[in-house]
This record gives sequence, C-alpha cells and structure tokens, in this order.
Amino acid sequence: MPDTKKFIENLSGAGKSIGVLTSGGDAQGMNAAVRAVVRMGIYVGAKVYFVHEGYQGMVDGGDNIKEASWESVSSMLQVGGTVIGSARCKDFRAHEGRLRAALNLVQRGITNLCVIGGDGSLTGANLFREEWSGLLDELVQSGQISEEAAQTHSALHIVGMVGSIDNDFCGTDMTIGTDSALHRIIEVVDAIMTTAQSHQRTFVLEVMGRHCGYLALVSALACGADWVLIPEMPPKDGWEEQMCHKLSEVIHSHTYEDCVLSLLQLVVRCLGFDTRVTILGHVQRGGTPSAFDRILASRMGVEAVLALLEASPGTPACVVSLCGNQAVRLPLMECVQMTQEVQKAMDEKRFEEAVKLRGRSFENNLNTYKLLSHHKIDTELPHSSFNVAVLNVGAPAAGMNAAVRSAVRVGITEGHTLFAVNDGFEGFYKGQIKEIKWGDVGGWTGQGGSLLGTKRTLPAKHIDKIAEQMKIHNINALLVIGGFEAFESLLQLVEARSRYEEFCVPMCMLPATISNNVSGTDLSIGADTSLNAIVETCDRIKQSASGTKRRVFIIETMGGYCGYLATVGGLAAGADAAYIYEEPFDIRDLQSNVEHLTEKMKTSIQRGLVLRNENCSENYTTDFIYQLYSEEGKGVFDCRKNVLGHMQQGGAPSPFDRNFGTKIAAKAMQWISKKLKEFYREGRVFANSEDSACLLGMRRRALVFQPVIQLKDETDFVHRIPKEQWWLRLRPLMKILAKYKTSYDVSDSGQLEHIVRLRTKDISAI
Repeated sequence: MPDTKKFIENLSGAGKSIGVLTSGGDAQGMNAAVRAVVRMGIYVGAKVYFVHEGYQGMVDGGDNIKEASWESVSSMLQVGGTVIGSARCKDFRAHEGRLRAALNLVQRGITNLCVIGGDGSLTGANLFREEWSGLLDELVQSGQISEEAAQTHSALHIVGMVGSIDNDFCGTDMTIGTDSALHRIIEVVDAIMTTAQSHQRTFVLEVMGRHCGYLALVSALACGADWVLIPEMPPKDGWEEQMCHKLSEVIHSHTYEDCVLSLLQLVVRCLGFDTRVTILGHVQRGGTPSAFDRILASRMGVEAVLALLEASPGTPACVVSLCGNQAVRLPLMECVQMTQEVQKAMDEKRFEEAVKLRGRSFENNLNTYKLLSHHKIDTELPHSSFNVAVLNVGAPAAGMNAAVRSAVRVGITEGHTLFAVNDGFEGFYKGQIKEIKWGDVGGWTGQGGSLLGTKRTLPAKHIDKIAEQMKIHNINALLVIGGFEAFESLLQLVEARSRYEEFCVPMCMLPATISNNVSGTDLSIGADTSLNAIVETCDRIKQSASGTKRRVFIIETMGGYCGYLATVGGLAAGADAAYIYEEPFDIRDLQSNVEHLTEKMKTSIQRGLVLRNENCSENYTTDFIYQLYSEEGKGVFDCRKNVLGHMQQGGAPSPFDRNFGTKIAAKAMQWISKKLKEFYREGRVFANSEDSACLLGMRRRALVFQPVIQLKDETDFVHRIPKEQWWLRLRPLMKILAKYKTSYDVSDSGQLEHIVRLRTKDISAI
C-alpha cells in the first residue's frame, strides 16, 4: 500500500471533545448527520456532546450540553427534523452570550464544533472561532477559568455542514434536506395532477425557497410544469400574455412563492379557467428523509469529524460540501461571501450574474428548463433534415420516460425529426418505429417503467434487419437509454460498422438501470428510485419490530452481481451488514457478524438489519444466511427474511431520477446535434470514429462523454459490472457506523479546496 495513503486508524480522537449542534430551520437528514458525527467521533476515541436547541443551548449550558453515547443515536436515520432541537438565538449574537457559550464549552473540554445549519448559523460559528482567544482571556480575568484551562483549550476548530431545504448555499451542489423537500413537493404535484386532469383545472403551486428558486426550478423540471416563476429569472414585459397563451394549450401550472394571488386572478380573468392555489408550506420540511439525504448527511458527518481530527490551530473554519459525486472541504467564509454576493447581485437586478454565482448545477437546471418549457411553433424551428431514433434497452428503470421526453423535445427544438422505437432492438428489427412529436411525450416525466417498451434483446442476432430499418427510415443518429444490455448493444453496433454503413452514425447511450452496474458512470437513471424503495421498505420492516425485542431481518436486494443497492441501501437504512459479490466473504465472516449482533442485543438497540445482494454468493443464499442466523442466534434473537424483488423497479421516479434523466438526455441530444453537423459530408452522415459512439456518464464532478470502445477494458463482462466501482469506498463508512472495526482510507476524502478554483471546473452534476 503506498505510503501516501492515510488511514483512519492513524487519526486518533483520544483526549478530544466534539460538540454537535443543529441551528436555524430544520431540514430532513440533519439527524443522519448528527448520528454520523457521534458514531465517527466515538469510533476514533473522542467524546461527543449533543448541544440541544442550537446556540441557545450552548449559551444556556446545563443539561442542554450532554455527552452522547453510541446507542443514543440509534433509530435516528429515518426521523425528520432534528431530535436535538434547533432554535433562533438572539443571545449568541451578543458578545455576552458568546462569552457564556465559551465558558460552557471550556468546562466540558469541548474545542471542536460541528455546526449543521444555514449560512447565518455558520457565519456565527466562524465569528465565535475568531473571538475564541479573546473570550478565554476575559474568562481568565474574571476568574471563571484558570490560565491553564485557557492554554489547554486555546484553539476552537469549526466544521460546518449546510442543512437547508432551500439549497441556497454556494459551494455545494446539494444541501442536506433539499432532496427530501423535492420528494414532498413532487408527491403533492403528482397527486394534484390527477385532479387537475379530472376537472380540467389549472393549479398554481407555491413552494418554499426564500430568495432562491432552486426548489421551484427543479420541481418544474421534475414534473414538467408549464410555467415557473423564480427570483433568478423574473418575468419580462408581456409575460402575462405569454403565460396565458401557454396555459390555453395545457392547463396545469407551477410557480414560485411570491405572486400567487395575482397569478390566480390573472388566469381567472384572462382565461376563465377553474383555478386553485395550493400552498405547501412547512410540509416541505417534514417527513422521512430520502435515501439521498441520508447518504449525503452520513458522508458529510464522517468527513466533518475527519476535518476536525486533522485541524491545527491555524486551520480556517471549513464547510463540507458536495461537488458532483465527491465530498470536499471548502473554506467556510469564502462560501458565505459568495452566497452573499448572490443576494447582492439579485438586489441590483444582475440576474444573469446571480445565476452563474449559484453554480453550474443551478445554471444547468435553468438552461434545461428553458430548452424544454417553451414550445416554438413549427415556423420558428430550425430544420435540420436529420432523423434521430430513441429507444429503451434492458430492464425498465424509473426515469427512462423523463429522459425520452427530454430527448424528444430538445431534438425537436434542434430541428430534427424524432422517431420512437418500441420494445428496444426487438421492436427495431420488426419495424416498430414511428415518428414521435412534442405533444406525444406530455406527462411522461412522472411515469414509472418504460412507456416505449423495453426488451433485453441484443441487436447482433438481427443486425441485418436492424440495418435495413435504419435505411428505410433514414436514421441519422441513435439515442439508446438503458442498462448493461444497452452498453453491449452499442458495442455490437460499433463492431458492425465495418459491414453495415447504416451504423456509421452518431450513437449515444444514457445509463438507466437500478443496478448501477454500467462502466463509465458513477450513477445511473433509476438507481435513486430503487434505493428509496429499499430504504422505505427497510424502515417499515424495522418499525414492525418496534414492539418485539431482539429481532434480526435478512433482506435480499436486486442488482445482479453489482452490490451497489445492497451497500448504499445499507448505509441509508442503517444496516449492520451487507453481503455483496465484490467483497468475498466466508463462513467465518458470517459467524463474526452473528457474534456482533449478539453483542448488540445486549444494549438498548435490539434490532438488526442485514442486506444481501441477490448474486453475492452461489452457496451462501438468502435462505442459508437466514437459517444460519436463526440457529446461531437461538435464545438471543430471532430472524425474519424478506426478498424485495421487483418492487425495487416499480413506482414513480424520484425527483433525482426525473431531473438527472431530463438533464443528461438534453445534453446527449445537443451532443448528437453537434456530431451530426461534424460528420455531415456530401449530403450524408458518415461517422466511423471511436468518439462518435459514446456513453454519457457522471464521473466524480463532471458529466463526460466516453467512447464505448474505450470502456470495454473497464468492464467485467462475465459478471456485468465495472472493474472499479467508486461506491466500494462507502462500505467502510457503513461498517464504522454499525460499530465494526475496519480500515478506512481517507486519502480520497475532502482535502481543503478553495472555491475560486472549484468554480473553474465543470461541476455539472446533479
């Protein structure tokens, strides 16, 4: 192992005390962050203290500051809000209040603070850190602490995590709670859509977000809204007429939270539509956190403890952020200052600059919405004379329909004629191909499964017939949306180029599979929806044992040979173990896990959860593991098993999958347009280079087009998985949070980076 790598066992928290508090408005996922901080802190040997009621509890002291135990954060993952409380605190804004807070911390030996809140809470924490030495001097002079105590606790270290449903903090793609808030909004929108269609009504929906339009914008993308009003894109002159014209074609609407009543009056006056207003209010803050927020908060909580362990007296306060698919540390005040710059730009009506300051994620969402929202009449559209076919291949995955809708509408906007292929390559060779227009994909965003139909059939067996259909319909480009079979299909089509010129056209694949087992991408369309289904089921299963002591549940997940669902689902659901193919295990490991659970049952946590990937072992089947645990746990705990099966594929797509599918499909269609122009020569399209057949995937911080030929070497075709998988780095986190001793490589985790440098990168992620 290279010497440059640092492992968690080399980072000791012995003798250190960490305080964790939640401040400002609550957000789903805060409890997952608190749990991760407590357990990671205890794991490395530190003492961890709850600071109840935020800064108010720090100022008041007493029972508000209590030492946390491992068991005190059990059963917190699935709980919304913050169980340690949050409060607005005027006292902490005053010098005297901060002086009392410093005394309370020094008396308990706390010199490390993990603050989970918004920009105001984090700014207050940084001010506290800057004043710390002066506050200790005052306490020494007043005789409240000794000089020795002041020297021992001379430096205060601060690490922040942003907990806010508004996603209004610069430097991070997502804040804790945003994804869960989107879940609440989309649940309501999906419910409203049925009554809107039943009664031919228009609905004006108000969402939260304060001065940031992220929730409204992404909700609009995720539900296919007809109109959205956000602070960053104020309506221009004549917008009333434009909106009424749009609503005269379709009668459902979606808005931001300022002009609701005037909008209602406008729609009723101009169009005479039966119109209703729905104000979601604090329901957006409530409920169970989504799988994404649990994982995000857990990763951030662990990273926050690592940052505190590595901090030195001169280390500036940092905030743990999400950039693409990576947790990074950024200077807290740089992020705060940029957040304040956004508001300043908004106040001065420099809206384009405000959008850029919000970051690439916000900007890409807005650009995608603009592409999809305003349907120009045919006379205004460019005419390219190119024909593009779209098809789904492999098993259905939630979000496929959102991707198809986006691809079709962007393609039409680019001037192309779009063709839909039903039932994958099986339908292709049978000629199940027809033109698909703008209105044909209306309402597709929230539909689960594959409305085009999808099959696992590969093209090789019928390659001649497919080539013939390509020629008949004059197909100039292909967009294939699917999983591992889609990847194999593109490879087969590229191989067939030497024999059939019909396949010498631009081809792009979008990864869509719940298994998340395709090379070239960290995430696939459909995997998030599946994770939420798994986590929701695990929550219910655990709840079923709330009145039953000492019970262990064995849950089988899908995924083929890929352990993504079992591992990440296990992290989100608080599993004690997750068995996967990528990490071989034997009977000794199983026995060790049983013993671990036996010890756990002696504490106040008397429930266990074990996940097993369906193909993790040929011999250690779900039944075998269930029987082993049942036998070895006799007299200590009993067992139940559950095979989740195809319920993991079904249901409406999550906001993440709708948004992810929408954005990458739009980007893919723009790439196809570029390639069509690039390879158009002498009246025909001829593309035979490696870079004309690509997979569009998210890698770390960027969306990247990668030639499928180059991805062959990264793929284990026997087991249908990538040879290297980023999420394996999350397995130690799951084990640590379940109280297993393990080795955790921290060399990849968030080194302190400057946000100015980050802004120059292509952070076009989620």
